[in-house]
Amino acid sequence: MILLLDKSNHFIWGMTCQLGAKRRNLNELKQEQLICNEVDDLARLGYEHNYGAAPDEDLFTLSKAPFSSLLAKAEKPQALVCHHSYGQNASLRPGPAAEPGFMPYAQYFPAELMRSVNADDIPFLGSFATGCTGFISLIMTAGGLSAFSSGAPVICMTADVKPDGSTYDAMRERILTTDCCSGFLMGKERCGYQVLGISFYSTKRPRILLIDIVKRTVNLIRDLAKALEIDLVQNEAVLHFPNAFPDAWEMVTNYLKIPGEPRPLDGLAERAHCLSSDPVITLSKTHRGTAGRLHIVANFGTGLHLGVCFLREQENPEPVR
Repeated sequence: MILLLDKSNHFIWGMTCQLGAKRRNLNELKQEQLICNEVDDLARLGYEHNYGAAPDEDLFTLSKAPFSSLLAKAEKPQALVCHHSYGQNASLRPGPAAEPGFMPYAQYFPAELMRSVNADDIPFLGSFATGCTGFISLIMTAGGLSAFSSGAPVICMTADVKPDGSTYDAMRERILTTDCCSGFLMGKERCGYQVLGISFYSTKRPRILLIDIVKRTVNLIRDLAKALEIDLVQNEAVLHFPNAFPDAWEMVTNYLKIPGEPRPLDGLAERAHCLSSDPVITLSKTHRGTAGRLHIVANFGTGLHLGVCFLREQENPEPVR
């Protein structure tokens, strides 16, 4: 699926992120039985630390500051769109004393988040089925909302805390994760990054080989560039990959032969894989205030999904008031 948005004038800005308050190294994670892989296996991939929710921290305390920041910048947002890499975070679990019936299971994250900061009357939507491709899912959903609206921005957020009883890593994939919340605004104001297009792929297969991820990602990028009439060899571009599968993304970078310094990975050793927040973090760090540079965001998520998004850097990282 290819979506061409270069004529629609959609822009994203206001990137914000907060990581869990408790920092651990691999040995500490192993001692606390929070990883299922061996320390050496994760270390060989480049992981050293992660950030998890502190004992006094939960999904809402982690998300409150980023949401308040976005709410202040948006002034009068038209909607709040939330995404979770773990489906369990989409709604609060009912406690043991909850009354029978289905209503205790409908304590949805966006509503509880707005309640925590005394916000009200903001339409909200939520999703979780696209895993760590949530950044691209948020853009697709928010783009649909802003295309037919008066121009007020949409607040986009992704937030995840490790579900109870699970580990911070995946045994087969050897991916180390971090508890985090991030967000951005999407609207018609010309600043930050212009959204040019999206290429998205899903498969019903329960697993996909690493080489298939490489080939599919390269094809997604090349097909989207062709549809947008962008010459990758002639454009300076920054590649944004999730902090997982470092060997795969290195191969993708080599195949594309994009000039400059594409920056395949960022902060893998320190903050591990921040789920759907990885591109929000890197986009906030790489904007240099000059219009024209191309940014290519690649996402991989359980489901299984692959997504690619092309963004064009604008002169101003934030609106000029």
